[in-house]
Amino acid sequence: MKNILIINGHQKIRGGGKLNQTLVDNMVSLLNEKNNVKTTTIQNGYDVKEEQQKFIWADVVIFQTPIYWFSIPGLLKSYMDEVYGYGIFFEGSEQYGKGGLLTGKTYMFSTTWNAPEKAFNDPTQFFKGESLEGTLSHLHRVHQFLGMQPLKSFACFDVVKNPNIEKYVSELSAHLNGVIGL
Repeated sequence: MKNILIINGHQKIRGGGKLNQTLVDNMVSLLNEKNNVKTTTIQNGYDVKEEQQKFIWADVVIFQTPIYWFSIPGLLKSYMDEVYGYGIFFEGSEQYGKGGLLTGKTYMFSTTWNAPEKAFNDPTQFFKGESLEGTLSHLHRVHQFLGMQPLKSFACFDVVKNPNIEKYVSELSAHLNGVIGL
């Protein structure tokens, strides 16, 4: 049994948010059967000290987030700035990036993109052959700095122009089974 923290990083811009909440609800339903699960919906507000304690408690942290302009929403970035505290999540070290205090913990990004899947992994397309993990590398560096280890990321593509919620839910369930075990 693992302690799993699921963070809904959605920020309402032009409506929406239903898909991210559906994916969070599905994760909670699946993972709660054999694990202890806590959630945070950043848009609803949070207490910094309570969030820090959730990270200390968690074995696995899952970020469910849309990708806005090739990164996370501003509220999720502010959350990281406020919650990832010195002396709790990291400390100074002789070698830059080696002072993480969250060793032994893993994290996963579950993302929603308006970009189509074909825009990735192909040098003739928009991302010039970059993989999903490559496009998220800046976020992986943040968590590496904290001492955490990545689980394989998940993505729903083309979510505005061609949404397929049943497919996304099914694929996420299979992904979770593969990286966490259900």
